[in-house]
Amino acid sequence: TRGKGSGGLVLAGHTDTVPLDEALWHSDPFRLTEADGRWWGLGSCDMKGFFALALEAIALEGDVDYLRPLTIVATADEESSMSGARALQAAELCGARFAVIGEPTELRPVTRHKGIMMANMNIQGKAGHSSNPALGNNAIDASAIALQELMSFRTELARRYHDPGFEVAVPTLNLGCIHGGDNPNRICDHVDISFDIRVLPGMDNTNMLEEIRARVEPKLTDLGLTLSLDLCHEAIPPFESTGNELATTLANLTGYEPRSVAFGTEAPFLSALGMETVVMGPGSIDQAHQPDEFLEIAQVDPTIAIIRRLIRIHCLAE
Repeated sequence: TRGKGSGGLVLAGHTDTVPLDEALWHSDPFRLTEADGRWWGLGSCDMKGFFALALEAIALEGDVDYLRPLTIVATADEESSMSGARALQAAELCGARFAVIGEPTELRPVTRHKGIMMANMNIQGKAGHSSNPALGNNAIDASAIALQELMSFRTELARRYHDPGFEVAVPTLNLGCIHGGDNPNRICDHVDISFDIRVLPGMDNTNMLEEIRARVEPKLTDLGLTLSLDLCHEAIPPFESTGNELATTLANLTGYEPRSVAFGTEAPFLSALGMETVVMGPGSIDQAHQPDEFLEIAQVDPTIAIIRRLIRIHCLAE
């Protein structure tokens, strides 16, 4: 933090990245490589690059007196539980009024995004020798029923909820992975199905989970199997910011009106601390979470210029 008092500006982001397979990279993922007008490296886009540019913007302002505080917040575990953002306290942020989260949005301000809930469904049956199905209760057979219910629920969500402000205008349910059984000649006694649901602003993650439980559990209980349905970690709520002065400022600085995105960020948690929050940073989400991640060098100077302007407006101006 630079400066004292209250109000001011927070520049925020996360320091963690997703896992990687180094063999799939054409450059060293742990060293920044400049080539073809791009900066290549793990986290260059999502989103360590933002911190480097924010620090450069501060350095270019020189030794000045901050009338309101400027705070850089670097969190942990955004790519999993968002435990870093969840642990923030308003007092740590000097009662900041504005926050920019530098996720890769191609320098276009974002004021709405979907929430995300990751859940695991465990179906427990009974093992036995496959020569006699009556000796057990096959969890894989039951998983077909559960999967059908999940897909039916997905279709129903798309009918019930629609928001044209999003490129994908409906809630989504993705069946991510399934694991079960251990041998072809054994009746399978357990199956795990993991999935995510991305909800629109105004929807409630908890309600989604209970609706799924109510649909699936009775059908499995009737067959003599048991179901457990648990969150992989605490759900991330959707984000929506209206009447946002910071969003108006960024629209004027960038030439882009605020928009909506499907991916989740830490914005709901900073917003809950009382800050007007906008998600905006260099790079494209299309380059995130994959080998050969990069940041276009053409976005470096514009990013620094925008951050410097925000500092002058919210921390230096009378």
